[in-house]
This record gives sequence, C-alpha cells and structure tokens, in this order.
Amino acid sequence: MRKLKAALYRSDRYMHGCTSYNTLEVRKGCRSKAQARAVFAANHVPHARGMVFLLPRKVRGFVKAHGFPVVVKPNVSGYSRGSYFPIGSFPELWRGILLAKAWWPTTVIEQYLAGANYRVLATGDRLVSVIRRYPPFVTGNGKDSIDALIDAENRIRARMKLHPVIFPISKSKLVTAHLKRRNLTLDSVPAKDERVELFHRVALAPGGIVETIDQQTIAADNAALFKDVVRMFNANLLGIDVIFEHGIEVSHRQQKCIFIEVNSRPYAKMHHFPRYGKVEDLSAAYAELDRLDIPDKDIF
Repeated sequence: MRKLKAALYRSDRYMHGCTSYNTLEVRKGCRSKAQARAVFAANHVPHARGMVFLLPRKVRGFVKAHGFPVVVKPNVSGYSRGSYFPIGSFPELWRGILLAKAWWPTTVIEQYLAGANYRVLATGDRLVSVIRRYPPFVTGNGKDSIDALIDAENRIRARMKLHPVIFPISKSKLVTAHLKRRNLTLDSVPAKDERVELFHRVALAPGGIVETIDQQTIAADNAALFKDVVRMFNANLLGIDVIFEHGIEVSHRQQKCIFIEVNSRPYAKMHHFPRYGKVEDLSAAYAELDRLDIPDKDIF
C-alpha cells in the first residue's frame, strides 16, 4: 500500500506544479494531518479538535463529545483528495469514511468550521502569496438558468487561459446532487446577484475558484503567525491551509480560526492563475528559494 501511494503521489499527474524546497526530514514531518495538529497544539496555534482512527466505530465518541459538523479525510493526502465536508449526520459520516479510506487506511475526523478558506504560501521571513479558495459557484442575473451561467463562467475561464490549472465547472452528478439538496436544478434561474454554490469543496477539480488576496489587507498578527508556523516545522516554504470565520483581515485572536494542515510540497501553480484578483509576479521569491542547496529534495 505504501509503495503504491508513493508512486501515486510522485506521479506527474499529482506533483506537476508542486514546489520542492524542503528537505526529506521536513517533508516526513509534514505528511500527516496528525503530525501537523500535534505541532499546532504544542505551539498554541488555533486548530480543530480531531483524531486519527482506523476503525469507524471509534468516531461515535468523537461526535458525541464535539457534535456535528465534522470533516473526514485521509491521514495522508493532498489536493483535498478523499476529503468530505461539511458532514452533518451519521449516514453522511459513514459514507465519507468509506470514501476517505479508499485513499489511505488511517482516517482523520475533525471539527468543521464554516468560513473563509485560504492557502498561504510562506517562508519563515515573508508571505510569498495568499489566495482565498471558494467552492465552484455562479452568480445569478435574474434571466439565465444555472446551466447557462455555468457555460458563461467556463467561457470566461477559457478566455482568461486559466485551464487546465483552474478547471471548468462541471455539470456532474455530484453537482446536480448538491443542487438538489438545495431544491435547485440546472434549469433553475437564480435571482440577480444571488450566488449559487455548486459543490461543497474548494478543490480545483470540480471547478473551485481562486482569488488573490492583497497582503496589505491581512491583519499583522495573522501574517506573523503564518511565518511562525513555517519556522515551527523548520521549513523553507510551506503551503498553509487555514480557515477564518470572518476573514483573514481580522486578527485570529478576535474570531474563530483553525489551521488545517501544512503542505511541504505545495501546489504553487494555482497562485499564478487567479479567477479574481491580481496575477502576482513571484519570480523574485522563487529565485531566492532556487539558490538553496537541498540535496534530497526529490526523494519521496
């Protein structure tokens, strides 16, 4: 199983566009969600309560103690593969666990926080790039169906040359099922300026959306904490996944906030293809990182 996963995670399909600026020792220390949560706890970084389990029966006690909603995901993964949230019932939970275990035998259950989801690309000295990630959505104009709005959005993405990094929004069974839970179909006509979410995950594959965040708007203590987290892991560069209840512009001390995980080989390519916000020039930061001597950077 481990050899199979090693081959999979090294593949061009999943690693193309990912950075390679950390030593093998650092990457080994960042591979699982449990490892990240332990470092966050030891350094008083706000994070979700969670646990790693092999047998599904153990999660009943966790839900009894902490309640719904929750998220389940493989203990070792990336690109949101195998992650399911928000889960609000036991039938949804059992299904999510089954699907997560297709990726890795040990599974994580964590509290879920609804809020603004960010990927922070940072070194110990600077924020390289910060993006906000959204599930795929369309905005109504009072005239067109969701089906037509998806087509229009996909044409915009094509004109912006976002493909294949930012994927077209699909009209899959998952999308239609998500709409059905909200009493909507592809033929529904949203009101003007009504935002219709088409899926629950921020992942790129189902059509997730990326917005560049102006670093001048980030609360100073949030920016400092991101750099501190990189140093906690002795890393050169990390992709930090974090959710803020009210947004990154507000101090983490003044709102609910959870650090989800760190990515030692973050998919940095998506930072270059925002659907919203400024296209940043990150060449100076990469040039500085390229000068580092990391002899084992390509060893899995």
